Amino acid sequence: MVCNRCILAVNQELEKLHIHPKEIILGEVTLEKPLTKKQSERLPLRLKDLGFELLGDQKQKQIEVIKSLLIQKVQKGDLEEHFSLSEFLSGSLNKDYSQITRLFSEVESITIEQFFILQKIEKVREWLKYNEFTLSEIAWKLGYSSVAHASAQFKKITGLSPSQFKKLRGGRKPLDKV
Repeated sequence: MVCNRCILAVNQELEKLHIHPKEIILGEVTLEKPLTKKQSERLPLRLKDLGFELLGDQKQKQIEVIKSLLIQKVQKGDLEEHFSLSEFLSGSLNKDYSQITRLFSEVESITIEQFFILQKIEKVREWLKYNEFTLSEIAWKLGYSSVAHASAQFKKITGLSPSQFKKLRGGRKPLDKV
C-alpha cells in the first residue's frame, strides 16, 4: 500500500471479510487476531483484485517500506537541493545503503535511484497538470539543482518537455503503476 486511498481500499476489503485490523499503515496491516482458514483463502484473492498482494517474504516487506518512504518524501514536496537518497534511506532504515540498493535492485529489477526519479517525475506531472506551481517552484520543491535539470529529466522520462506536456495535459499514472 503506497497511499491513503490504498489504505482505505484495503480496510474496506478487510471489513467485508469481517477482519478487524488493529492498525493499517502504509505497507502493513496488524491484525487483532489470526485469520480463519476461510479468511486466509479469500483475502489474497480480494487483495489481488485491488492490485495488492500479501507479503510473507521478508525481502518484499523491506522493499515496500523503502517504496513507502520514498513516495512519502516525494509527495511532501520538500526535498532540499542537495538531498541525499543514501543518507535518507540509511538513516531511516538503520542499514548500509549498499545493502539497501542491492536488495532493491534484485527484487525490483530497477535501481532505487531510477524508482525515485520516476516518483519525482510523476509528481511533476501532477503539479503541471493541475497548474499548482510554476516549473521553477516544482524544481525547487523536488530538490532539482535547476529548472533545466528538472526539464531535461522530465523530457528523458516522458518524451515531452514540461511545456509540451502542459499543452497536452497528459494523464497521470497511479502511483502503484509508476
